[in-house]
Amino acid sequence: MEPRERTQAARDRVPRIDPYGFERPEDFDYAAYEEFFSTYLVILTRRAIKWSKLLKGSSSVQKSMTDMNRTFPDNVKFRKSADPCLQKTLYNVLLAYGHHNQGVGYCQGMNFIAGYLILITKSEEESFWLLDALVGRILPDYYSPAMLGLKTDQEVLGELVRTKLPAVAALMDGHGVLWTLVVSRWFICLFVDILPVETVLRIWDCLFNEGSKIIFRVALTLIKQHQAFILEATNVADICEKFKEITKGSFVTECHTFMQKIFSEPGSLSMSTIARLRESCRAKLLAQG
Repeated sequence: MEPRERTQAARDRVPRIDPYGFERPEDFDYAAYEEFFSTYLVILTRRAIKWSKLLKGSSSVQKSMTDMNRTFPDNVKFRKSADPCLQKTLYNVLLAYGHHNQGVGYCQGMNFIAGYLILITKSEEESFWLLDALVGRILPDYYSPAMLGLKTDQEVLGELVRTKLPAVAALMDGHGVLWTLVVSRWFICLFVDILPVETVLRIWDCLFNEGSKIIFRVALTLIKQHQAFILEATNVADICEKFKEITKGSFVTECHTFMQKIFSEPGSLSMSTIARLRESCRAKLLAQG
């Protein structure tokens, strides 16, 4: 078929209006678009087949999902009286992921992350693939049985605070407070149910785009912004309470200003620095057994 005929044939097959309601421009390359989409359709089809297979069968994952019903009790879409009730959608996404990544299965905290993804995408399958990107690639070992990645990153935060905010580190050390005691929920839930929804979604945009160092930027910004308040603590219980308080208020609600702050307040924070600290902290954790 001649190029002109091929272009006209593609014009006849591809709608003038795109799926989002926009009219395609006069110079739109229908032939190139059709060629691209035919390739992309193969990928989508392959993923859809895999998704349908992952929903079938039973496994030990189902037995471990005991806390699922406690996901977002204050969200009307997750209540049993909702129509449709997103609990079933959440169950499908978590079950499929447990079948897909049997090394992880299901871990506490994943229900909150999957729940947010479902609320955003309104799609089981899309939520599943985004969950896979987070758990499988961006945050490896956060949700594995040993949670080594999660434990490592909490120690990395401690080292970063020691360098950038030594007075806070000294307070923590002086009272023998482990970082896992005050920030474990920040990390494992990726700030869901910690910070306001709009702020969390903007953090996640950066997380998908720039990777896991964003979590450290957010944590360091919260601590630095409230350093004087934290340093008022006089005992362990007081420290824990102050770390809860710093995740509330106008500073975290004004999401646009907050996102600007996370890229300025912590200062330089390269992935090479994060990688080096992860290596040393992981080695210490493994040596401790």
